[in-house]
Amino acid sequence: MDGPHPPSDLPTELLIVIAFAMVGAAAFERLRLPPVAAFLLMGALIGPGGLALLDDPARVQTLAELGVIFLLFEIGLELPLERLQQIWRRALAAGGLQVAATLGCVLALGLALGLAAPTALVMGALVAMSSTALVMRLLAERGEIDAPQGQLSVGILLFQDLCIVPFLLAIPILAAGAGGSAFRVGLQLGRAILALALFFAIARFALPPLLSRLARLRSREVFTMAALLVVLGSALAAEEVGLTLSVGAFVGGLVLSASPLAPQLFSEVIPLRGVLLGIFFTAVGMLFDPGAVAESWRGVLGYALGVILLKLALVAVIVTLVLRQGLRLGILTGLALAQTGEFSFVLAAVARDAALLDERLEQIFVAGSIGTLLATPFLMAVAPRLAAALSGLSERSAGELAQAAGGLSRHVVLVGFGLAGRTLARVLRAREIPYAAVEANAVRVAEARERGEPVVYGDATRRVVLERLGVGRAELVAIAISDPLATREVVSLARQLAPRTAIVARTPRVQGVDDLSRAGADFVVAEELESTIELVSEALRRFGTPGEAIARFTAELREEGYELLRAPPGVILDPWLSELLETEVAHWVEVPGSFARDSTIGGLEVRARTGATILALDRRGVLTTNPPPACAIRAGDRLLALGPSESLERLRALLAGGAPEAPPAPPGREGPA
Repeated sequence: MDGPHPPSDLPTELLIVIAFAMVGAAAFERLRLPPVAAFLLMGALIGPGGLALLDDPARVQTLAELGVIFLLFEIGLELPLERLQQIWRRALAAGGLQVAATLGCVLALGLALGLAAPTALVMGALVAMSSTALVMRLLAERGEIDAPQGQLSVGILLFQDLCIVPFLLAIPILAAGAGGSAFRVGLQLGRAILALALFFAIARFALPPLLSRLARLRSREVFTMAALLVVLGSALAAEEVGLTLSVGAFVGGLVLSASPLAPQLFSEVIPLRGVLLGIFFTAVGMLFDPGAVAESWRGVLGYALGVILLKLALVAVIVTLVLRQGLRLGILTGLALAQTGEFSFVLAAVARDAALLDERLEQIFVAGSIGTLLATPFLMAVAPRLAAALSGLSERSAGELAQAAGGLSRHVVLVGFGLAGRTLARVLRAREIPYAAVEANAVRVAEARERGEPVVYGDATRRVVLERLGVGRAELVAIAISDPLATREVVSLARQLAPRTAIVARTPRVQGVDDLSRAGADFVVAEELESTIELVSEALRRFGTPGEAIARFTAELREEGYELLRAPPGVILDPWLSELLETEVAHWVEVPGSFARDSTIGGLEVRARTGATILALDRRGVLTTNPPPACAIRAGDRLLALGPSESLERLRALLAGGAPEAPPAPPGREGPA
């Protein structure tokens, strides 16, 4: 025989698929490349066009389609409805325009190239989708989830994910329309809508009570089987009423997303979903035919470049002109979304089965999509430099929009006018400290100017904008934007323009502290570390550490640039920092309402029993300093006590009616004086 004999049994085929998928995913993980691309490439390697270890991808793909069912169920189950309510306007505007514009552009191009209208629409839907898994992961690694481009990307991705359901519903309608009348298409559409409504109603009233009853059995095995039954049952039930398996799984997950059982369902489904999806994308890659791709290399290259350039251009125009967020943000968001996504492959498989995609178009789509997925990490890496270069073309207009800071000097230049910027501005106004602010969100600028705030529109990463704000004459530059890349650029530029001006910046991640310090920031507020400091402070406060000691401790942590918090896990607390918490401090101690007896300081033997010294007594605003031992203590009094944290804790226990252990005797003495 000329080549390797492909296995004929399904278990052996699955073993080969899973083994190669695992190796490819591990290799791509080390290279920080998307695992979806690894699965596709491994499928091409072991498929008929590669090593021919498997000769019939259809056998594996039958099982792999279960991965799609589990994926759609999980998407419906995990759909962040609260998040959607927060960003629905932006998601609807940006995502809706992006999807509609992509469909229109690809449809027009497809018709010009001679494609049938249904096929051109399918290609438009394939191009419109982006990779949620890949983009979210890259944004998280770069610390840009909460940056403006991250929030815009998440909103658009969420809208795209929701579009998979109408896209899947449209496939059989387009297939019917390819060879039928308008009446038949309308009838098919009506049936699909009626079936969807019927299925949703049945699932809404049948699934939650069933799962609640099974959950009361408190059996992990029963609930696991119930989870699998719900996923597969909802998919098959939907198919019975004329919908697709994927739509049924999505609706089933969506119905159960509001159930208190949703977290447990998610934990049961996600492990199996990961394996099945790996099998699915590997099976899709097995359809890859190197010979056919070589013949159509111009189409593959055109598809990949077309997807990147089209989505970059459309998103940049929408963000810049419709949302009025600036060209820089449009370019960053457009490059993040410039690829085809996981759902595109799901949609392509359904379209192929419906005879809406021929083999040549499918090969172009698969190969070109792999290219866009592999290119995305590199595109996002060069996005800041490309955005700076392209947005520089509009530097003049930005400079004209940014009004000069007049004759201000020794003022504050405030970059960003979100929540943090507005709060700082409010404090500056209260202290009558002059400031000039710049914001890249035109809507936010308009609202601020209506209130009479000195805020101008512009991109602070541009030199001309900072110059117009008088950064060289400023006392302080406060950078309050959530984009870590733009923050570093502004810090560096401000330091060049104003070597002697103090610069304060914030960063969401620990890694940003050193980067911003090297760029020229005098003080960096690390949000992740500040939350850690607050957590430590509250824990110390709960165990009786005086507020003054905590304040000194946290001040030193900040003064040292968070060195302790960034130290390796095995490094112990520096002794001098620990001493800050042990030093004697004066602290007010409340006498609780349960303190019902009249006792004196001497009668309670405060010094002997706690080690604390009473410096003053406050009774309803009347202050008695250095109270004598005969001074009475009553409920509601406040005592100013001096001593280490342990002594103050003993004093609180004594006042609460407890019996604190006596403090250790001083050296050379047997007991209390």
